[in-house]
Amino acid sequence: MFLQLAPYMIVLIIVSMSPLASAQLDYPDTVNPDCNSRCGGVRIAYPFGMGDPTCYADKWFEIECRNTSRQGSKPYLKSINLEISNIDSGSSYLHIMNPVFRWNCNKSSDAKPEVNLTGSPFVYSKDRNKFTAIGCNKMAYLQSNGSKVSGCVSLCDQYDDREASINMANDGCLGRLCCETSLPSFLVEFNVTLEDMKSGGDGDGDGDRCSQALIGTRNWNRVYLGSDNEYRSILDLDEDYVPAILSWAVFNSSSFKRPSDANCTDGSLTFLATNRVPGWICECYIGFYGNPYIDHGCIASQGNFNKNNRAKKWAIVGISSGLGSIIFILGLWFLNKVVRKRMKEKLKQKFFKKNGGLLLKQRMSSGEVNVDKGILFSLRDLKKATDNFNTNRVLGKGGQGTVYKGMLVDGRIIAVKKFKVEGNIEEFINEFVILSQINNRNVVKLLGCCLETEIPLLIYEFIPNGNLFQYLHDQNKDLKVTWDMRLRIATEIAGALFYLHSVASQPIYHRDVKSTNILLDEKYRAKLADFGASRIISVEATHLTTVVQGTFGYLDPEYFHTSQFTEKSDVYSFGVVLAELLTGQKAVSFARPGESKNLASYFVQCMEENSLFDIVDKRITKEGKREHVIAVANLVKRCLELNGRRRPTMKEVTLELEEIRKLERKSSNAEQNHEEAEVVGIEDYQQPWTGYSTTSNSFPTLSSGTHSPNFETMHIVALE
Repeated sequence: MFLQLAPYMIVLIIVSMSPLASAQLDYPDTVNPDCNSRCGGVRIAYPFGMGDPTCYADKWFEIECRNTSRQGSKPYLKSINLEISNIDSGSSYLHIMNPVFRWNCNKSSDAKPEVNLTGSPFVYSKDRNKFTAIGCNKMAYLQSNGSKVSGCVSLCDQYDDREASINMANDGCLGRLCCETSLPSFLVEFNVTLEDMKSGGDGDGDGDRCSQALIGTRNWNRVYLGSDNEYRSILDLDEDYVPAILSWAVFNSSSFKRPSDANCTDGSLTFLATNRVPGWICECYIGFYGNPYIDHGCIASQGNFNKNNRAKKWAIVGISSGLGSIIFILGLWFLNKVVRKRMKEKLKQKFFKKNGGLLLKQRMSSGEVNVDKGILFSLRDLKKATDNFNTNRVLGKGGQGTVYKGMLVDGRIIAVKKFKVEGNIEEFINEFVILSQINNRNVVKLLGCCLETEIPLLIYEFIPNGNLFQYLHDQNKDLKVTWDMRLRIATEIAGALFYLHSVASQPIYHRDVKSTNILLDEKYRAKLADFGASRIISVEATHLTTVVQGTFGYLDPEYFHTSQFTEKSDVYSFGVVLAELLTGQKAVSFARPGESKNLASYFVQCMEENSLFDIVDKRITKEGKREHVIAVANLVKRCLELNGRRRPTMKEVTLELEEIRKLERKSSNAEQNHEEAEVVGIEDYQQPWTGYSTTSNSFPTLSSGTHSPNFETMHIVALE
């Protein structure tokens, strides 16, 4: 063990004696040594800079060093015209002097300042700042974009006067003489309004007293109002500016290039989302410190060095300067490589365990997961495929996570699902296990997964034409939703659910059937997706008892009341989707009056009131045969039965839809053959719909000569 560590120890000894070791106490501030890195007593660290535009990332980070007569040189952020007191590049914090709002203070500064960071890469840090209001009997409101986003109340009694004192360190601003509260997230612009709470009649004249409000750091009061043992009137604050802290990210549209030795994350997923502009937030890796925005700006921590021993170290290094320098460079490079490799491996192992890798291995060994169908993708390949998970690649967002579009190096287009796990990886493992066992052309295909990242990823085939909800309710003018296409989509999804319930090796309940979970491929074939809530049950089981979850409008009422999910619960949800296809209306719409907001109950009500054709899509009345539309409507009504036992199985639903579609095709072919012999006017064509009843027993039925004998047992007429 000692022999293995000996080379490392030699390198560390040489490093400790090297003159470069003492230099590691300081890290570079600028990308160019010709750039000025000082203004007064403040270090100007990149991405900030002065003078030459190459010294700073872009215009937002330009510093102007102004010479004041009394206080010497002071740095100002030119883009927002505020003084800078410190730049913490390692944490991406900018310390500024923020203006104070005043009312009735008899000062020229009573004019209200304007602070607006909109469009900039800066926001007020929620964790490092607080909003404070000073005055008697006041309600102070912090406003942003014209809305009140925070506020507090400050009260005084008749014994409080302008000489009243308060120990800020012990008492704080808890509502007497002053108050404070937290900031909202991503605050970029604000204003302050003050309202008088005086009830009248006490004659204390609170409305005429000096009142102030500000955004400052959490310890600004100690700086200006004294330490724990000093008292000073909070009402006597006479400062025009107080310290505050901004967070920043660098727009990737600027000249900034990500350093290769720092950890840079996508800032657009945090506060830059308010600007819809992508950017980067960088930090040094664990064990390193310095400026992460400069190449080789992060250096390894070596501890403190004894300055008194420098002469001895210089003497030793002078003896072996040539050989020592070479060994130092090679050793440092080798150590850095080894440390980084070990850190990455440990991080991958940590994420693998956190994301359920051990549970996944256990299910693989038990045969629950088909290993041949699962491919482990590397995070590096997925970042390259999705342009580092660029927000422009987002296909959609849901309760379980975000889906990105990507292209692999072999040219395959994929969809990458990044889960919102937050400590619970069951949904991720559940979807992976279920989809790895399914082989059906109408179920979205799982290509693999990635467990190397903090949030687990699933990789699917890419489905290009969105989902059924968009197809029905945001229709493309160039592609009409025909009756034949609706029948085909309904039949394909019914077949997929029939496969899950009865054909798969173990029954699978989807538990979230809805139009947004039905995707359409390049030929507009339907594919069932989103199996995060699905469950595999034993063949002997008849139901699944779970906490109720689902989507309002599609949720089975019986499941809602009993918490017992059966295969008939999926049938109910499919019935709502079938009603959407038939009517072209949304499952839940607040545009419909009264109890009609829910499509399921609205549809059944129209069937019972013999007004079905008032809600059927007008295109269907022009294209479909009335007996076929009635047959589908009856099927919808049976699927939406409140008693689950009276609903058909998905096998019965699939057979009925296939038979209706077959009959529809035959009738369409017959009409085409007679089209040249007879032309029917539009009014004559639509007339049979007007006097048709959907509640009587006199429904027209499908011709017995045009369907198979098995279809005679199906419910084609409406149930009474």
